Amino acid sequence: MKTYGYARVSTTDQDLTIQRDALMAAGCEVIREEKRSGTKMEGRDELQTLLEFMRDGDTLVVTRLDRLARSMDDLTTIIRQLQDRGVTLRATEQPVDTGSAAGKAFFQMLGVFAEFETNLRKERQMEGIAKAKAKGIYTGRKPSIDGDKIRALQAEGVGPAQITKRLGIARSSVYRCLSGTA
Repeated sequence: MKTYGYARVSTTDQDLTIQRDALMAAGCEVIREEKRSGTKMEGRDELQTLLEFMRDGDTLVVTRLDRLARSMDDLTTIIRQLQDRGVTLRATEQPVDTGSAAGKAFFQMLGVFAEFETNLRKERQMEGIAKAKAKGIYTGRKPSIDGDKIRALQAEGVGPAQITKRLGIARSSVYRCLSGTA
């Protein structure tokens, strides 16, 4: 029975020291760290390694549930994987210990709030983008495909497949441009 720690921050310029220290103080024998977004599980190799490696009787420790996942779906998936292996989850800064009924209930409530927080952040971001667009500040990224070149090649009798090859772009982009939806 081992105690494993998992520390995560979202960006490479953030520091893991505080989480690492808390996990060491919690008695973690092995600590895996990564600098990746918690909004999805893809690309989180250190977490995947832990989920595959831990066995019956082991404990996974995080500082807070949002270090483990930002959506209730991902959090539920992770917990299900841990439970299937007989692994319990503890959080150092929250009263979460899936080894007890009360800990499981509190864990589920915190997961819902973590997802709610993420959704609020997305809504605020979209509101900010809409305001910036209305003011003409935010125009999105510059087009990477020259529609005039595509139409000129078509006027010369060049087919979509050849336009794709000549310009090094996706065929769907050519069709979108020619249909006027791009």
